[in-house]
Amino acid sequence: MKAIILAGGKGTRLAPYTTVFPKPMLPIGNKPILEIIIRQLVHYGFKDIVICTGYLGELIQAYFKNNKSLPKEINISYVYEDKPLGTAGPIALVADLKETVLIMNGDVLTTLDYKKLLVFHKNKNHLLTIAINKKEVKMDLGIIELDGDNRVVDYIEKPTYTFNDSMGIYVCEPEIIKYLNPGEYLDFPTLVKKLINDKKKVCGYYSDSSYYWIDMGRHGDYQKANEDFEKRRKEFLPNEDFII
Repeated sequence: MKAIILAGGKGTRLAPYTTVFPKPMLPIGNKPILEIIIRQLVHYGFKDIVICTGYLGELIQAYFKNNKSLPKEINISYVYEDKPLGTAGPIALVADLKETVLIMNGDVLTTLDYKKLLVFHKNKNHLLTIAINKKEVKMDLGIIELDGDNRVVDYIEKPTYTFNDSMGIYVCEPEIIKYLNPGEYLDFPTLVKKLINDKKKVCGYYSDSSYYWIDMGRHGDYQKANEDFEKRRKEFLPNEDFII
């Protein structure tokens, strides 16, 4: 099975760490987050992994070239974007995309079962499946709801809203390549809207099981990811004893 990991962004919100390291190489515990992702993918049967690099991509390649602890059976290859291409644009650089593929951001810490995600995608027979997380956002203000005449119809004190949040993890069919142009900037939200407008089948996957997910977008998230990883390391690397 093939997986594409998007690892070309600058990660400016995590500066100054990302002035010297690409964001996917920031350590979680004693390993770069990108290595944790790769080990998880191997655990779920992925053997062919493509890393889309850009900013400081040579550091990523050098690290994995010299990493002798990874399983020998996996094949890691690289594509390079010489200018920012967004979260979907780099997929067009991957040659011979002829099979169902998992695509994910290179800065996601999760315990999601990728095999169950793939089975769900296949059973639904969709072009694209988006892994989603239920996100609760608590407002610290009173929220006023108005009608068309600006009359107050409700006053909700410090409500909590629930949203379906993209996890930055996708499964798609090779037909997706028709919507990508090599060298053209494209983000996943724009791609999804194109597919919807073309009446293509796009599905959201939410696992009923309790899984962990965090996007290391900010300093607080990065700190929390490190703390949670140390507490639940076995959940993130269930086969660690066998692959180190």
